Amino acid sequence: MDAREQLRQYLEQRREAGEHDLVLDGLSADDALRLLGAAATAVRRPSARDAGETPPSTLGPEHASADWRDVLRRSGASPDQETQRREEREVLASTQDALAPPGLTVGVDDRELFGGALAHLDSLDAVATSVAACTRCPLYSSATNPVPGQGNANAALMIVGEAPGATEDEQGLAFVGAAGQLLTKILAAVDLKREDVFICNVLKHRPPGNRNPMPDEVTACSPYLIRQFELIRPKAILALGTFAAQTLLQTKLAIGKLRGQVHRYHGVPLIVTYHPAALLRNPSWKRPTWEDVQLVRRILDRSAGQP
Repeated sequence: MDAREQLRQYLEQRREAGEHDLVLDGLSADDALRLLGAAATAVRRPSARDAGETPPSTLGPEHASADWRDVLRRSGASPDQETQRREEREVLASTQDALAPPGLTVGVDDRELFGGALAHLDSLDAVATSVAACTRCPLYSSATNPVPGQGNANAALMIVGEAPGATEDEQGLAFVGAAGQLLTKILAAVDLKREDVFICNVLKHRPPGNRNPMPDEVTACSPYLIRQFELIRPKAILALGTFAAQTLLQTKLAIGKLRGQVHRYHGVPLIVTYHPAALLRNPSWKRPTWEDVQLVRRILDRSAGQP
């Protein structure tokens, strides 16, 4: 059995076991199989059987630590590193829709948002100043500090949560408590730094006792969130939790129905995932969250270099 067939059997074995998200430096098992199928027929390499050895029936655990790039190269599926990288990019681009089907669409173009009630706020600092003086809803009277959000004004990624918690209320900063520390680790896992993104919440003041946002509070705070989006004009949005997702996508669908899709918010890809605070309560949601942030990473990579 040659290396190509060994690799094919191994990937099929992993896929049949339910591990569809096997990551090979960005390639899933399905992607790698497609790459193998699309590659030109290679000259057959000498197999273990040709050498008089007893080949393994499958590529078992003892091969799991082997470098998959070397297996691809030996199989003829990827003759050199540059070709391999080009094929990886082509596979990811061609399978993007299959990996993440299109979801809901809100608006058509981000430019149509400009000119709203807060158009006179010409910077994120101006938005923060306006939030600090806001009395649109009663939350300002019970909160210790406003929490407008913070981060890179030119961020490619905008992260939107639900509302400030106790630690955020004390410090006036978004996502600095336990959930925020977990978010930092999640971002680092896909090579993103907090200082490179912009992080905020739908609500800019903490609800008493961390209760769920009320509809009138969401309505009162939404113009600030929209203005922040207008000023940043990110390449992607990551909505953390039910309220952020439902507010931006103008839907009542549950988060389980919104995950795994590429939604569009005024032309910008929007990915929905679980709130880090929910992950602290339910660690089983960490795996799907990891899948979601990987999708965000791919979107950002594809947008790199685009105007």
